Amino acid sequence: MAPGRRGRIIKRSIVIGLVVAASLAMEISGFLATPESDRREVSWTTLHAIVPLVFAACAGVAWAIGPSRLPARLMVVFPLVWVPLSFLRVIEDLAWLWPFVYGLHLWWAVLTGILVLVYPRGWLVDRVDRWIAGIALVGSLGYLLGVLLLLGEPAAGVCDCAPNPYRIIEAPALFAIIDIGYRIVGVVLAIVIAGRLLVRWVRGSVPARTVAFLMPIALIAWVITLAAQAITYAAAGTTDLVLDTVSLVAIASIPISFVAGISHARNMRARVADLMRITREGADRGLWAESLARTLRDASVRVFWWDDEHGRYADAAGQVLDDDDAGRRGDHGLLPVASPTGVPIALIRHDRVLTDNMRLLDGVSSALRLSVDNGRLRSEIERTLEQVRQSRSRIVEAGDDARRRIERDLHDGAQQHLVSLGMRLRLAANQARDRGVEPLAVELDGTIGMLNEALRELRELAQGIHPSLLSSGGLALAVPELAGRCPVPVEIEVQPGGRLPEVVESTAYFVVSEALANIAKHAQATRGWVRAAVDGGALELVVRDNGIGGASVEAGTGMLGIIDRVEAVGGRLVVESPEGSGTTITVRIPLESETLAG
Repeated sequence: MAPGRRGRIIKRSIVIGLVVAASLAMEISGFLATPESDRREVSWTTLHAIVPLVFAACAGVAWAIGPSRLPARLMVVFPLVWVPLSFLRVIEDLAWLWPFVYGLHLWWAVLTGILVLVYPRGWLVDRVDRWIAGIALVGSLGYLLGVLLLLGEPAAGVCDCAPNPYRIIEAPALFAIIDIGYRIVGVVLAIVIAGRLLVRWVRGSVPARTVAFLMPIALIAWVITLAAQAITYAAAGTTDLVLDTVSLVAIASIPISFVAGISHARNMRARVADLMRITREGADRGLWAESLARTLRDASVRVFWWDDEHGRYADAAGQVLDDDDAGRRGDHGLLPVASPTGVPIALIRHDRVLTDNMRLLDGVSSALRLSVDNGRLRSEIERTLEQVRQSRSRIVEAGDDARRRIERDLHDGAQQHLVSLGMRLRLAANQARDRGVEPLAVELDGTIGMLNEALRELRELAQGIHPSLLSSGGLALAVPELAGRCPVPVEIEVQPGGRLPEVVESTAYFVVSEALANIAKHAQATRGWVRAAVDGGALELVVRDNGIGGASVEAGTGMLGIIDRVEAVGGRLVVESPEGSGTTITVRIPLESETLAG
C-alpha cells in the first residue's frame, strides 16, 4: 500500500471514529439524563443509536469504492445531525447552544434525501434533483431561523431548557405553523424523490434495475413511515412507537442500499476484465457484441464498427447505423470509441443508465480498443512471421542452389583441369624416361603424386559442399556414404519411400552430417544409429548414440545450427539427452507445406 493512500485511510478512520464517538456520546448521555418515567424503550434507543453507526460504516466503504467523495461526506456528517431529542436535557442549561441543536435535529432527513438524489452517480446532474436539494436546504435554514427567532422552549417533556436568548418575538402559533409546514414540505419532497426513483426503476431496463435494486424499497418504506409520522405529529404532537421503529430500519437501509448499488457497479467494472480475457485474441465482431451484452447485462447493446471504405458505422451483420439509432435520446446512449490517434473504431449503443457509471464505460472503451489493437498486432505478427518463414526457406534454398553450383563448377571446371594436367604430367614423365632423363622423370612423378593428393582433397571439398550422391541417389545413397566417413560405427536404416523434395533431402542430410560430427567430437560414443522414414506426410529422422549425453542448444554443440535449419523449412526438432544415457535427436520435416511451397 502506498504511503499516501495509507495516510488517507488513517485520516478517514480517525474522522469516522470521532463522529461515531460523538454520536454515541449524545445518545447515551441523553438517555441517562432523561428521567426513567420519560425514557424511550431501551430497544428503540439502541436501534436509534445503531442508525448513525450504519451510516458511518457505509461512509468508509463509499470512501473506498464510491464514484465521488460527496456520498461518503454526507454519510459522515449524518451522525452529527442525528441528534436525539433526549440530548437536549444534557445541554438544557446552555441557553446559547440548545436552540441551534434543536434547529438542526431534523437535518439528517435533508442529508438522507440528498444521498438518495446523488445515487448512484455520486453527484447532482439533473436540474430537478438540484431544485429538490435546493428547496430542502433553504427550508432547513428557514426552520433553523424560525427556532432561533420564534421558539421559546421545546414542547413539554422534551427538556426543561433555559429561555431562548435569540427569540425576538413570542409567537407560538406562528412557530407551530413553521414547524408543521417544515415537516409537511419534507414529506412532500421525500415523496417526490421516492416517486422519481420508483418511476426510473419501473421504466428502466435490466441494467437500470440491477444497479438500483434495493434503494426503492428502503426509500418507499421511509417515505410511508415519514408521512404517517408527520400526520400523527400534526394531530397529536407525538409519534407512534411502531412507526418510529419502522422508520429507523428504513433509514438505516438507505446507506446500505447505496453501498450495495455502487458495489454492484464496481463488480460490473470488474467483469470488464473477463471481457478483455474473452476477446484478448482480437476483436471478433459478433463475439465482441455478444460478450459485451452479457458483461453489461444489457441485451439492447449494439456495437457499430467503423467502415473506412464507406465512411460509416455498421454492425457485425452489416446493418448500417441510421439516423434513428444515432439520434436516439430515450433509453439509450452512444459511446464512441477511437484509437489514441483519433481514428474511429466503433460506436456502442447502450442503456442510458450506464452513462451514470463512466468508469465502467471507460473500461469498456479500453477493452474494445485493446482488443482491436491485439487483433491488429496479432495479424501483423502472423504476417511478419510468415514472411520470415518464407524468407528463411528462400535463404535455405538459395544456399543449396549455391552449393550445387559450386560443386558443379568444381567438378566440371577445376577437377577436370587438374585431371587433364595430371595426364599431361604423366605423359611428360614417360617421355623423360624414354629419353634417359631419369631425374626429371622422378621429379615429375613426385609432382603427379602431389597433384593427385590435391585432386583428392578437392573432391572431398566438393563432396562436403554438396554431395553428388545426394543429387543423384537421394538419402538412400548419401546417408550411408556419410556414415561411412564417421569414426564411430553407425547403423543405418533409411526408408524414405522414393525421392523427396530437394530442400527436405538437403536439410535431412545437413542434420545427419551435424549430428554425426557431434557424435564423433563430443558424445564419446561407441555406436550410433540413424533412421529415416516417411510417416504421415513428413520425413521422420532419428539420430541416436550411446554416449555421455548432456547435449543442449546452450552447450554450443551444433544444435543451434540444426534447429535453425530444420525450422527454416517448417520442421520440428526434439532433443533428448539425459546425462549418461546418450543423445537422441528426432526431426520431423513436412513434405508439403506453405513454407516448402514458398
